Amino acid sequence: MSRRTKVVHIITRLDMGGSAQNTLLSCLGLDPALYSVTLVKGSTEESNMTREEEERLERYLASARRQGVTTITVPTLVRRISLWNDLRAFLGILRHLRRLRPDIIHTHTSKAGLLGRLAAWLARVPVVVHTPHGHVFYGHFGSTLSRFFLLVERMLSRITDHLVALSPGEAEDYMELAVMPPHKISVIPSGIDLRRFAAARVDRLRKRRELGLPPSALAVGFVGWLLPIKGLSFLVRAMPGILARHPESFLVVVGKGDEEVRLRSLADSLGLNGRVLFLGWRPDVDEILPCLDLLVLPSLNEGMGRVLVEAMAAGVPIVASRTGGVPDLVWDGQNGLLVPPADSGALEQAISQLFRDEPGRRRMAAKGKKVCGQYSAQDMVEQISNLYSVLQERLWLHRPSGAILAPN
Repeated sequence: MSRRTKVVHIITRLDMGGSAQNTLLSCLGLDPALYSVTLVKGSTEESNMTREEEERLERYLASARRQGVTTITVPTLVRRISLWNDLRAFLGILRHLRRLRPDIIHTHTSKAGLLGRLAAWLARVPVVVHTPHGHVFYGHFGSTLSRFFLLVERMLSRITDHLVALSPGEAEDYMELAVMPPHKISVIPSGIDLRRFAAARVDRLRKRRELGLPPSALAVGFVGWLLPIKGLSFLVRAMPGILARHPESFLVVVGKGDEEVRLRSLADSLGLNGRVLFLGWRPDVDEILPCLDLLVLPSLNEGMGRVLVEAMAAGVPIVASRTGGVPDLVWDGQNGLLVPPADSGALEQAISQLFRDEPGRRRMAAKGKKVCGQYSAQDMVEQISNLYSVLQERLWLHRPSGAILAPN
């Protein structure tokens, strides 16, 4: 019997965000008969998780451990830049890789991608895979810093065997910006537990009452991190115009982040008191989505947007920015409407258009339910496993003649 392939996944911050859920599902889904999986993660202190979030995450990790996944925490692996902590995190990752001697390292997100790939190069890991979960080449920082990160990623591409993009749009950015050649990029969408959202049984009136929504309200919803890159301020600015046309409108914001205080202040300054509901992080997104009339994702840059698939599975039409990988999921006029990023006027117009067109909303919701089937967690893991097999086979075929692979 051949030995199992050793895979190490590395992620900066393991919380209940999209990239973390993607990574956890990847670790949980890989066949334990074929793979020995280790998850290296940074500290979660930056996430400021609620007790509910911590309990949900611990359930995921307990399930992973029952399936044989080993978890390792590197406390100094954090998102914020700190040369001292970053050096210590790099040395810690390098030490673990030299001890584990994996066949494949798969890094996730920017900081773990930088430190993990450099450590893998020094530790002579045979196969290095990276999933950026959305790049930082535009939308996040100013032009100077964006160019710097682009140059860093171009250098790292030389020690990266393969890059996993979450959407064709994200893959095109990497090719057009000369970061990775086409033959070293695969598109594997982030997997979603579709059954959780498609099978949710919700008493809509009762749930709306619990959320603070009147029965007749037209509810615009946002689900995600409250960060500048998500463009939520443009949606808040669109609300006065929407309310002028549709006085029964409400904006429901599910999530947390650094922008919350500023967004609350913005809503107050626009006279939206009581019409913007900030719910914080919620474990019941599968029950909240069916209570919405529209899901809006006004991001300035987005690798994929997992919540778009969740909304489709829940039967909710979408308005979203035409940026990054979003147009690969939202087909303008079919399962939603696309608008230019950073354009409150366009958001107002698109939302009002769908509020006036109830048959159109039902048609888009039905189309979304058909589209979302290709984004299951099972499909994602199967594609990742196939990619690992191809990369290992390619390594075996191209090893020096007569070379013997050292046992692990």
